[in-house]
Amino acid sequence: MKCPFCGDQESKVVDSRHSEDGLSIRRRRECLNCQRRFTTYEVVESLPIIVVKRDGSRQSFDRNKLLNSMVRAFDKRQVTTAELERIATEIEQSIQNTLEREVSTDRIGEMVMERLKPLDEVAYIRFASVYRRFQDVRSFIHEINSFLEKK
Repeated sequence: MKCPFCGDQESKVVDSRHSEDGLSIRRRRECLNCQRRFTTYEVVESLPIIVVKRDGSRQSFDRNKLLNSMVRAFDKRQVTTAELERIATEIEQSIQNTLEREVSTDRIGEMVMERLKPLDEVAYIRFASVYRRFQDVRSFIHEINSFLEKK
């Protein structure tokens, strides 16, 4: 690690701690040349995720869109923002772990539904109605019946 004071390449780590969010490591280093101390942060590099929409267009993954869709499904339901954040983080990390750079909106929708189903049945049905584009009452009833059969 290059010293920000003298530019020397040699330093030693004198202290390491996990950050509060657990996503990075804070390291205190001491330059072996000038003996001054400085702080570095080590984080996992995440590659950009491209979302392939139903019409074939592509755009960057937007965590806020994912959160907003879940917030709408949970309208007037009992769920904490922290729980929705946890689900969004879980989905994003799952996508990152596949090492695939492109993911379809269909796959993201299925991942959301897998996590909503055990959490809140009403929110699950609300999300499914938008995600699966129910056109009439029959398709809505069909989804509820298949939900009840699997329960």
